[in-house]
Amino acid sequence: MKTASARHILVKDEVLCNELKKKISTGEITFEQAAREYSLCPSGARGGALGSFSQGQMVPEFDKVVFSDEVGVVHGPVKTQFGYHLIEITNRS
Repeated sequence: MKTASARHILVKDEVLCNELKKKISTGEITFEQAAREYSLCPSGARGGALGSFSQGQMVPEFDKVVFSDEVGVVHGPVKTQFGYHLIEITNRS
């Protein structure tokens, strides 16, 4: 079974999600800082870290990115029923 670890930032709107992605890519803010300041998920307190999880544990839209896209890159906005995510896959096996 595939497993991965990732961190994410969850916000309510796509505009903010895109703004944060831009700020992270230019180095204006780190992923961890953005997660602590803006994420609506409790994982924000841990810099967005979700720890390790198996394929199928997350909602399908999230799962698809984590188990198929490039590791170590900030992906998103990814829309789910919870809002818009920026996702960084930190490990996958």
